[in-house]
Amino acid sequence: MQVMIDLCVIPLGVGTSVSVYVTACQRVLQAAGLSHQMHAYGTNIEGDWDEVFAAVKRCHEVVHELGAVRISSSMRIGTRTDREQTIDDKINSVKSKLIES
Repeated sequence: MQVMIDLCVIPLGVGTSVSVYVTACQRVLQAAGLSHQMHAYGTNIEGDWDEVFAAVKRCHEVVHELGAVRISSSMRIGTRTDREQTIDDKINSVKSKLIES
């Protein structure tokens, strides 16, 4: 099953800046070969359910390995069975409607 998620991994007790941890998670997603787009407060990820969730697990492992003893993550998860759809498809659909207006 294909899935699209919005993931926000928040290491707790590591100070104000979390860019080192975000970078580590981005490297995990790149290594997994998953299509993803980082945004200001998280990352959209798409792919096979098992591969995406294995990468989420690996993000947690890597952030813990970097010294964060506690992590709070939030995810929004979407699936559909009527047709294939990518992150870009969703964004382009809204952009085209903005142009029409």
